Amino acid sequence: MPTWGSLAALRRGHPNTGRARIASARCFSAVGSQPIGRRNRGKSAAPAAEEASLETLQEFVHNFTYFGVFAVLLLGSLGVPIPEEMPIIAAAVMSHEGLVRWWLALPVCLLGVLSGDVVLYWVGRYWGDQVLDWRLVRLLLSPAREQWLQVAYRRHALKTVVTARHVMGVRAAAFLTAGNARVPFWKFVVADVGAALFSVPLAFGLAYFFTDQIKAIMADVHRGERWLGLAGLLTLAALAGAGLWRWRRRIEKEHRERE
Repeated sequence: MPTWGSLAALRRGHPNTGRARIASARCFSAVGSQPIGRRNRGKSAAPAAEEASLETLQEFVHNFTYFGVFAVLLLGSLGVPIPEEMPIIAAAVMSHEGLVRWWLALPVCLLGVLSGDVVLYWVGRYWGDQVLDWRLVRLLLSPAREQWLQVAYRRHALKTVVTARHVMGVRAAAFLTAGNARVPFWKFVVADVGAALFSVPLAFGLAYFFTDQIKAIMADVHRGERWLGLAGLLTLAALAGAGLWRWRRRIEKEHRERE
């Protein structure tokens, strides 16, 4: 049965459907862990299951296009361990190949990212104490870290929300805590939207304008020149991470000085 995405591609008559599928699959596997489509019989069950999950996500995003991107981003923002960059890069690649319109795909990415954050805030606001006692949540948010977040939200709500937005694995628990700490909703939205308006268009734009380079790097990553390109991307990511770490250290230092 034809899917929404395939029908849309047929209506527009794009010859790039196969190329976009391959490119988005490579992006998913690169941002995830194991390359999709390269299975070995000797693999353990865990990598095989992870690879199957990546394939399922890639197919879902490709087949359902806008809705697929939104749904995967929503799940990731709610705490499901899905790297936020995966669907954003896939949406940018499909936009570059003409399967979706970038001026629709980019707002869908932003909406998917922010929707889960808002849901987590209100869950924390109304049922925070009960949810924070769940064992799964406590694996990510220890009582000591929760107490530190409570203090940080009272003193620097905007900065704390912006910092938490870019820390994968802590984001969901931190936003639950924001609601539980009674951070004013307008402050939460301003900080979260501001952070997302920087990070999401940046990732989308890089993937859109450098789609060909991404496909080449992922296709022949074993070659030396491809490693150089990958090293450049990793260097940029490391610099961004170091800047974020220094910023967080400065915030913590200010907290200690005021105490």
